[in-house]
Amino acid sequence: MFAPARLLAVAVVAALALTGCSAADPSGDGDKASAAKTRTVTTDYGKVEVPTEPKKVVVLNHALAGYLYDLDVPVRATIPEDAESKGEFSPNWAKEAKADGTTFLPWSVDGFDLEAILALEPDLIVGGGIGFPLFQAEKVYDELTDIAPTVLVGKKLGDWRAQFSFLAGDVFGKADVYDKHLAAYDKRIGEVKKAIRPPAGPVSFLTFTGDGTAFGLVESVGLPTELKKVGIEPAPVFADGGFKVYGQGGDMFELSTEKVGQTITQPSVFVMGFNADTTDVATLKKNPVYGALPAFRANRAYDLPHWVLRGDYDESMALLDIIEKQFS
Repeated sequence: MFAPARLLAVAVVAALALTGCSAADPSGDGDKASAAKTRTVTTDYGKVEVPTEPKKVVVLNHALAGYLYDLDVPVRATIPEDAESKGEFSPNWAKEAKADGTTFLPWSVDGFDLEAILALEPDLIVGGGIGFPLFQAEKVYDELTDIAPTVLVGKKLGDWRAQFSFLAGDVFGKADVYDKHLAAYDKRIGEVKKAIRPPAGPVSFLTFTGDGTAFGLVESVGLPTELKKVGIEPAPVFADGGFKVYGQGGDMFELSTEKVGQTITQPSVFVMGFNADTTDVATLKKNPVYGALPAFRANRAYDLPHWVLRGDYDESMALLDIIEKQFS
């Protein structure tokens, strides 16, 4: 349970420290120096004064951590990719995480462990992103801001470009780093598009939770739009099917077993897990429902790793390598 008294103590210490600085520096030069060490960031939740060179950043979404490593910002701690798990570093930034001494904070479906965050004494908290971590961060936003300046990546920033651009330019003052990464990605898109022969289209996308629940991907956001850039055309499954977006992410919709056979009739389909590699094409093919689908019968169902679903910059680059190898 979070301890408000501890927060009060922190606030009192901070207030005393500021009073002492004012008394020791009647000229006000210290205030100017302090102001120069922060920047104002405009978010969906208001304006936030953040340190220009944070040293102990807590990231309350595993999917956002990679951007900070790309920006050479030290990450004190993050949360596991899946609630209730011990956590595992992404192979894309495991080396950087170990060098930073990054640790995993406890995380459950009930929310973040605020006492554990407070104990780390962060100078900046970054949260939000797509899905459940944003929902949880919004619920305790005020409590988080009592601990440290808190920047939430809002729902409108729905893909890696928007998220990376916001964090690089607005939050950390490193827009040039984002520009270089974007140029490299666009170059890679062109290379892959020329190198591959796309699968028969249009294609649909399925993701599965650990309990076997199937979800289709909304074709107008996220992964389907990235693959469209290399010539893999997504089918208008969501647009034509009258489905409702599931949960907080805005990028998927639930498919009942009955709906799967009626909906996934496209020539090709991509299959992936949700937050883990929960299944694969070979396993699904043994299921009569999936084995009867046109893409499975024609051997045009393709596996993708779970992390492509809401990929950051590094994961999106790695996806291009996979697509190039699979369809060259």
